[in-house]
Amino acid sequence: MEWTYKDKQINEISDLPEDVFGFIYQTTHTPTGKKYIGKKSLMYNLKKKLGKKEKALWEGKGRPPTFKRVLKESDWKTYYGSHSFIKDADNDNLTREIIHIAYNKKQLTYLECKYQFSLGVLEDSSYLNDNILGKFFDRDFK
Repeated sequence: MEWTYKDKQINEISDLPEDVFGFIYQTTHTPTGKKYIGKKSLMYNLKKKLGKKEKALWEGKGRPPTFKRVLKESDWKTYYGSHSFIKDADNDNLTREIIHIAYNKKQLTYLECKYQFSLGVLEDSSYLNDNILGKFFDRDFK
């Protein structure tokens, strides 16, 4: 199952606008109509240990670093959501839609909260979300 954004299939990062950091998505379980709103980053920083050859390049330049930062593509192509119901569901029964694009980490978190609050995901039983930011829980509204 592919991602869709504005009724267009998204298969690669190049299918999205330039300089995109991540997106807000909605995954829907078609047999039940249950939905999940979340965020996904396209890339992430990986802390990788420097090898002997890379450390040798630092000779005479002071103390060499022990790690380097490497930018790596995330698992966004195969990702459906973090909720256990979504993880256990058959992927053929799930649809994935990108509902908003974000251009930095802070904007991504803000937009996720904005959609979750405005859609009332904690109060509406058709949403699987059970918390927002790990601070607001659906059990508080029951």
